[in-house]
Amino acid sequence: MKSRSQTSLILPDPPRRRFLQGLAAGGVMLGLSPWIGPTRAGETAGTRTGTPPVLSGTEFDLVIAETPVNFTGTPRLATTINGSIPAPILRWREGDTVTLRVTNRLPVDTSIHWHGILLPFQMDGVPGISFPGIRPGETFTYRFPVRQSGTYWYHSHSGFQEQTGMYGALIIDPARGDAIRADRDYVVQLSDWTDEDPMRVLAKLKKLSHYYNFNQPTVGDFFRDVADTGLKNALDKRRMWNQMRMNPTDLADISGYTYTFLMNGTTPAGNWTGQFHRGERVRLRFINSGAQTFFDVRIPGLEMTVVHVDGQDIEPVTVDEFRIGVAETYDVIVRPKDYRAYTIFAQSMDRTGFACGTLAPRAGMEAEVPALDPPEPLTMVDMMGAMDDGNMTRMDGMDHSGHAMPAGMVMTAPVRAHHARTEYGPSVDMRVDFPRTNLDDPGVGLRNNGRQVLTYADIHTLGGPLDARGPGREIELHLTGNMERYTWSLDGVEFGKSTPIHFRYGERLRVILVNDTMMTHPMHLHGMWSELEDPDGRFLARRHTISVQPAQRVSFLVTADALGRWAWHCHILYHMDAGMFREVVVA
Repeated sequence: MKSRSQTSLILPDPPRRRFLQGLAAGGVMLGLSPWIGPTRAGETAGTRTGTPPVLSGTEFDLVIAETPVNFTGTPRLATTINGSIPAPILRWREGDTVTLRVTNRLPVDTSIHWHGILLPFQMDGVPGISFPGIRPGETFTYRFPVRQSGTYWYHSHSGFQEQTGMYGALIIDPARGDAIRADRDYVVQLSDWTDEDPMRVLAKLKKLSHYYNFNQPTVGDFFRDVADTGLKNALDKRRMWNQMRMNPTDLADISGYTYTFLMNGTTPAGNWTGQFHRGERVRLRFINSGAQTFFDVRIPGLEMTVVHVDGQDIEPVTVDEFRIGVAETYDVIVRPKDYRAYTIFAQSMDRTGFACGTLAPRAGMEAEVPALDPPEPLTMVDMMGAMDDGNMTRMDGMDHSGHAMPAGMVMTAPVRAHHARTEYGPSVDMRVDFPRTNLDDPGVGLRNNGRQVLTYADIHTLGGPLDARGPGREIELHLTGNMERYTWSLDGVEFGKSTPIHFRYGERLRVILVNDTMMTHPMHLHGMWSELEDPDGRFLARRHTISVQPAQRVSFLVTADALGRWAWHCHILYHMDAGMFREVVVA
């Protein structure tokens, strides 16, 4: 077991540097980050952390400013809304029209994006796409009708302000009453905090993409491979990874070396607590507001019934654990039957740290915190895709250099007809020619762990698709990158070199995403629902964010019913900033 004060692996303490102002080099973040640094002498007003205030109604006043915060023992300035991390929980009602006056007290531009909300594109809050941004000293008024219900969130779309604290929860009550009944209702907002300047973090990744990865293959791992497969196969395996210039343990880019993981703006030692009485139905609204981190969530001793995903009611499914990608939301129901405390445990996908809190009958109680699971490396399936007998025969078990491969491992030869020509330039360091389509895979680190783990195949939105039409056309995009350069792109083209994708107003189309990289990408299309389908084309779930695993192909249907200019991007902040972003024009 781990203590609550031990938030990550024991790693060297990074230098605490002054945050710098500036526009990210990738050219995606069109607003500037505020000057974020150590708190100034004489600074008194602090940031509220923990459960934020709830603001409800139809009229809201939100103020964006710098306020001091201290998560690590070193005071820093954060970007906050109304002085709190997380920002206030906004409670709306379906059918109302809301008015939100947002005042910028930063020295740089800012913005708020209402994640997953259907609204006029001018209200979407993406500088350079849907509006100019909010200049220092100005107030921008968002006003739009509320056309949906459920659990959502909001955040900055300017610079790295989201990384420095600017995010909050949105709860929209259904007009006809909530079908999900609960005695208690809590938001559980997960996030990652660094004392480093985010621009400096990006600069480090640009120079050395595995700078924050301390889970490197070791001599011990090599000798275990020798024992398992023999010396020749072990050497071939190492040679293969070296030739691909990839690391099978690089799962997260940024680790607990610099990140402190938070639950409702509270460190594990702070012990955020939600209270209950025995036998009550407790609803926990999980929101991943991390800039970079996938969390694996479980509550030892309690089953979780997942009832709501990305703002939509689903057929209830009971699990022990689920992975929540960046920007996704999952609502679960738990029913504690004993007078005891339970730990809400959310470990990072790379197993370098965790966020945690407590469910308990009274404040001050604690339960044991599980040990972090051991990190698992990517497999050949994660790197190469569907390696069935036919594919292996076609490739003759050879890698690009002609070396024989270890049993069960292949290096794919390119099938160029499946890829855009631009993918073969300097922005791409790998291609997947036989992507896998399995949605019943929980992902690396969760396979066969002895717990019942949620997969995308388990998620079925109630009510079926919103549009009964089949697709009139298909669009295929490849998620691409180069780890050595730390560049990310779509079809090998970074945002700054790209042209908009055009949807025809009113059309129904199928979008196919193929992940040619070794990392999972949570892809977020603004303004329209993405209706995920299974490999046979059957409707599964209505989503605003779809996480595409390495070497995986997913498809979804979109009805282009929202005129205007929209953003479409990976929601890992540093991937988006480094180029995995496109503009979509609906006309």
